[in-house]
Amino acid sequence: MSSNKKQVEQQDEFLKWLEENDPLDVEEEVTISFICIKCKKEDELLDFVVDEFHYDLEEGEEVEVVCLFCGGTMRQARKDPCE
Repeated sequence: MSSNKKQVEQQDEFLKWLEENDPLDVEEEVTISFICIKCKKEDELLDFVVDEFHYDLEEGEEVEVVCLFCGGTMRQARKDPCE
């Protein structure tokens, strides 16, 4: 067997192993949807980023971020507007 063919087989085995295993133990990223009050566009932020904003908030306040589209204020999107 040529060394080139052997290399390709080893690479294929390694890639297959990578697909089945996660050597870094990285979990899927969870996102939270935000909607702009001004332009109504939606964007998603990683949940751990949103969690960092909670440290500076008073009780009852919600996280607000700047809209990348218009510079307006974005708040967490809610499925039920009464929430």
